[in-house]
Amino acid sequence: MRPYRDPLVLGPLFRDEEDTTPTPTVTPRPAAPAAVPRPAPRPGARSLPPVLDSEVSERPARACSGWWAVFLVLLCAAGAAVLVCHQDLRPTLTPTPAEAWPPAALAGCALLALAAVAGLRRGRAGHAWTLTLFGRYRGTVRRTGLLWSSPFPRRTRVDVRLRHWRSEPLCVADAEGTHLRPVVLVVWRVRDTARALLCVEDHAAYLREQVESSVARVFARLPADSFRLPGEGEARTLRDTEALGDELTRVLAAETRAVGIEVFSARPLHIEYAPEVAAAMQRRQVAAIDARHRDAVLTSVLDAVDDTVRRISDRGLVSMDDYERKALVKDLTVAFYTARGTAADAR
Repeated sequence: MRPYRDPLVLGPLFRDEEDTTPTPTVTPRPAAPAAVPRPAPRPGARSLPPVLDSEVSERPARACSGWWAVFLVLLCAAGAAVLVCHQDLRPTLTPTPAEAWPPAALAGCALLALAAVAGLRRGRAGHAWTLTLFGRYRGTVRRTGLLWSSPFPRRTRVDVRLRHWRSEPLCVADAEGTHLRPVVLVVWRVRDTARALLCVEDHAAYLREQVESSVARVFARLPADSFRLPGEGEARTLRDTEALGDELTRVLAAETRAVGIEVFSARPLHIEYAPEVAAAMQRRQVAAIDARHRDAVLTSVLDAVDDTVRRISDRGLVSMDDYERKALVKDLTVAFYTARGTAADAR
């Protein structure tokens, strides 16, 4: 009688007993590949629009030269003429096989000629044909000249030339909340005809709305003008049209890339204050200019007074104590400042 063994124990019960039970081989499971960590987004970075499915992207459609279709039409016409001239096409009640094939051949020639003529199109430079069949995208034809494609898909012409659009005065606000009326010029074109037609209802209207949105975001980052005095440092403003245009182009191109629109440039033509704040901002600008002018005049007057007093003291023309020196400086400052102000007003 053999000793009892626990079925979960895989070895002999006693050390001196030989185990005859085969040990099952366990194949180690391959370790799962380590997940590649995604880079953390930069602080303040804005995510771009999601890229659409690859099925909704432009691909070339099948098309050939239209002269082949013209040649086929001429060939069918010649064959039909031969049949009409050399065969009796009058119908009979009980036609024989020899009498039935000429009308069938004539009908086949007519169908071939009709299909060849129906598929003829004229491809123009700067335009493309987008083909859809039962709502499914079949491809885009960008060939020019006389061409032939299948007559069954629906054709939609798309303008792929370089185009520009000038906006109306837009209602935006700068970083200080001042209302502005900028006018923007956008240079763009349709790069992917499939996305431009199938992803949005009207790609031109989509572009206009994205221009308004991008202008509002970019203009809200900086003030329109800086009214700082000399010595306070220069501040970035919306008057730097080169940097402003580059940033606006980058933001607008990222927003329209998902619908197949390529933006080459978006530049502000001119930036004006809104009518309700134009007068107040003009007074503020004039005050800032006047303050800069007075600061410059005062600096030049003080330099002139200092130079005059130093020359009088060095040459020993008069001997002055501190009280007399202060009185002389005061009188010279008033005289020089009055003269400079009168000369500036006369100019």
